[in-house]
Order: sequence, then structure tokens, then C-alpha cells
Amino acid sequence: MMRSPNWFLLVISMMLPSAALAAENFDVLIRNGSIYDGGGRPPFAGDIGIKGDTITAIGKLADARGRIEIDASGLAVAPGFINMLSWATESLIHDGRSQSDIRQGVTLEIFGEGESMGPLNARMKRDMIAAQADVKYPVSWTSLNGYLEHLTKRGVSPNVASFVGATTVRIHEIGHEDRPPTPQELERMCALVRRAMQEGALGVGSSLIYAPAFYAKTDELIALAKVAAEHGGIYISHLRSEGNRFLEAIDELITIAREAGCPAEIYHLKAAGASNWGKLDAAIQKIEAARSAGLKITADMYTYTAGATGLDAAMPPWVQEGGYKAWAGRLKDPAIRERVRKEMSTPADAWENLYLAAGSADKVILVGFKSQKLKPLTGKTLAEVAAMRSKSPEETAMDLVIEDGSRVGTVYFLMSEENVRKQLTLPWVSFDSDAASMAPEGVFLKTNPHPRAYGNFARLLGKYVRDEKVIPLEEAIRRLTGFPAESLKLDRRGLLKQGYFADVVVFDPAKIQDHATFDKPHQYSTGVVHVFVNGAQVLRNGEHTGAKPGRVVRGPGWRMKTRSP
Repeated sequence: MMRSPNWFLLVISMMLPSAALAAENFDVLIRNGSIYDGGGRPPFAGDIGIKGDTITAIGKLADARGRIEIDASGLAVAPGFINMLSWATESLIHDGRSQSDIRQGVTLEIFGEGESMGPLNARMKRDMIAAQADVKYPVSWTSLNGYLEHLTKRGVSPNVASFVGATTVRIHEIGHEDRPPTPQELERMCALVRRAMQEGALGVGSSLIYAPAFYAKTDELIALAKVAAEHGGIYISHLRSEGNRFLEAIDELITIAREAGCPAEIYHLKAAGASNWGKLDAAIQKIEAARSAGLKITADMYTYTAGATGLDAAMPPWVQEGGYKAWAGRLKDPAIRERVRKEMSTPADAWENLYLAAGSADKVILVGFKSQKLKPLTGKTLAEVAAMRSKSPEETAMDLVIEDGSRVGTVYFLMSEENVRKQLTLPWVSFDSDAASMAPEGVFLKTNPHPRAYGNFARLLGKYVRDEKVIPLEEAIRRLTGFPAESLKLDRRGLLKQGYFADVVVFDPAKIQDHATFDKPHQYSTGVVHVFVNGAQVLRNGEHTGAKPGRVVRGPGWRMKTRSP
């Protein structure tokens, strides 16, 4: 059969290296950068050509032209960063620009630590609306995929993806009760996970220190993880303990991975509480032994010695059974209050007590209130508020939960700096903010977030890579990009490579810096110069362009379904 000369030229052009395509025109041409491809290799000098949403050339493109041209001389050019644990679920509804993360180079936000924004039933929708604080929004979706598509239709700057929450499917079927599911309920929970996986969830996420997730037994989690495994997904977990039973909790995660036949990841790896800091070496040994035995066990972390959650993590799970209203109601009973007070102040292994893990009430900061009356207390320690009220810290915590109508956003100082540095060196650890993505304006100023919301990724690259040289820059970038993308089996994300989506960050390694503090958290990081998401520029010379090209990034289960006959 005769073939046209044009066909012959096309085949020859496809065989030529990028350098031979130097006369080509691009939508975006990034010149003269130090290119870190996301695979952990040393950088090389070169140019990157982008057409539409795709990287189409990498190399010496001296004669090429771009509709947008950027001189990256003296700057690092890397794949967009992946935030392995984001709580931007509500903040992106309010402000799709994702300012605090985009300005750090984050181009993919991953949700689903135990609770996900779907699947929902009518009762869950009502509860979600009732629990809303500063950010108000209608809940117009039902499925997890419906939520993600809702975000992108409204317009968001980063890409978004999610795990389906083990807590969410449990609440969907059995509410907030402390009991195992019946066989029929577990079957329905598995069906919800199956649907979410087919619609693109990355796997199943759990958060086992919180009620009602605390009530789930290992066999329940294995059943859900098996469904995720059937669709190429992973199990990811806030362990049942990061403190007194830290090592036992890692054993549980390894058991789930082995029995379900899937990879597993530990959310925000840490040894919490000074009495547990010495357990980190044994934890690392457990994980590396499992990896050596063929299990794919990974972890992520944030770059601070304090965590942030709520006052629910200071109270026993039994008092929280039934949800917030039941919890607050019990806290009004004098006999129950006395029992809770004693359990809050008594060391025990039965539940994860972050109040005791912090060591004292002056290491517990109250950062997020729902009630306008209580907002003046934002930023004060639990010890300060207790002194103001002439009550014990335990009594004060219970009162605040009742008065605020919420669990009250709380920062706990839990970890050692030595352990943070040790974790940074582990090749199987990626990074997360465990926070919303916000801006120093409007409703966001009504709470004091953990500074990781504004600084986690810049802190890694500035403090720990450049200043303290804990790990090389190319390794930090690998674990922000190519490594998590590979772990999650993301399609054409995480590398600077021809044919991959053009999620690109250009930053100054000599200047990148976090500025947010616990006292003044609403401060942008600096040093990121340009950011592209799917080929569209969302950050130009350090300022947001207003572009919102983010898409839903789906897991392998969705691709398996779309390829099936």
C-alpha cells in the first residue's frame, strides 16, 4: 500500500530527539532552567516545551519559540508538587485559587483521610451543613466523584483527587454507633467503596483515633481494602496509635496490607509524645522489614513538631459515640464529666490521648472556633483559657466543645525535631500539609491554621534541604513528585517527561522560604516564581494569575473500568 510523504516525515520526526525539534513552536517555552525531572537524578540544563496540557519536548530548544517564554536561568524547574494529605475540601469551594499551596508549587491536592466528601446520604448531607463554620456551601452532590467534579466545574487552580473514606462509608451504613457492621451492612460498605474506586478514588483512607472510625475492627478494614486492591488502589491510614501503641498500630497496617493484597501508606508518620519518641527507630525497622518481605509500605509526613486536629483527640471515644450532639449532651452530665476528666488526665493505652501526649495544657493551642462569641480565644493555649475561666484544662476543654458546637480546632505539640529530621531521610516518605489551602483574607482570617497550611513544602526545600542539607534537592523533589505519583499509580503525572501532563513549578532554590508561624500563620511562602497546571499558568512572577485549570485526577480503578469491554 502506498503511503504519503507526509506520513513518512511524521514517522521520522517522531524518531528524532527533542533537540532536533528546535524550530518547533510551543504554547509555553521554559528556557535555561536546571531541570529536576522528578526521578531523583541530578539536574541538567535545558528547556521545556509545552503544547496545550502536555510536555512535548525537553532538551536544547535554542531555535524554538513559545507563545509564552520564561527565562529560568538560575532557577529549578520541577514537576508540580503532590500534597499527599490535603484538607482543602471546603477551602477550595470558597476560593478555588488554592493560594497558600499554589504559591509553594503544589499542583495536586489529595483528600480522604478517613472522611471523604462522598458517598453521602440525606442524613449525612444534613449533618455536613449543620457542621459548617466560616465557609458555607450547599451540598449538591452525593458521590465522591460528584464532589470532585463539582469543584472542577466551579473552577480550581490545582488538580484534585481523593481516597474514599472508611469512616464515611461506615457512617453511611451504620451511623456513629460503636458496633461492628452486620454482614449485610459490610457488603453495602464494600459496594460503596467499589463504586468510588470505579469512579476514580485512589483507594481507601482511614483515621483510626477518631470516633466513629475508632470502632472499626481490623477485619472490617481488610474487607474494604480488598475492594480497593481489586481496582488497583491502596490502603492509607492515620494509624490507630501514633503514641503508646505506635508499634502495634504499624503491625495492624501491615496486616491489612498483607491480607488485602494491596500497598499501604501511613498518614503523617510520627512518634507522638515525648515518652514515645524513642519508638521511631523500631517503627522504621518494622516498615523496612515489611518492605523487604515484598509489601509496598510507604508513608508521608509534614515538616513540623506539632500536629493539628480537634479537642475530640483529647477525649475518650466512648463519650463521642453517636456524633457531636450525643457527645455534647453527655458532657453536660456531671457524672460523665468526672469520668471524662479522669480519663483525660490518666495515662492509658486504650485510646489516643493527645492532651496527655502534648505534655501540658500550655502546649495545646486553640485555633479554630465555630462560635463568633469564642473566636476572640483563637490563638490562646488551653492553659490560658483555663486560667481565664478559673477552671481546670480538662473542664475547660469540655465546656468549649459544648459552647462552640464543634470539636474546636486544636494544635498539639507532640514530636521531636530529631525525629522529624530522621524521617526526612527515609526514601519511602513523601510529604503532606494535612491542612486547607487558603489565603490571608476574608473568612480564612477567622481561624488560625497550623502554619503548615502556608509553609510545609517551602519549609522542606528551604530549611531542611538548602539550609540544613538534610537531603539533596533532587531527592526532595523526587519525594514531592515522581515517588508519590508512582505509589498512587497516577496517569502521566509526577515527572517532567514528554507526553506527561504539564504540571510544572519553577522556583529559586536559594530563596524559597516559609514565613508562617504559630503566632502569625497567615503568611505566604516565597521563592516559587512560576507554576503551571495542565499547561496553564496559575502563578506568574510569584503572583496568582487567577487561572483555574485544575482537573479531577482519577485512580487506576477508573482506567480499568473505562478500558473494560
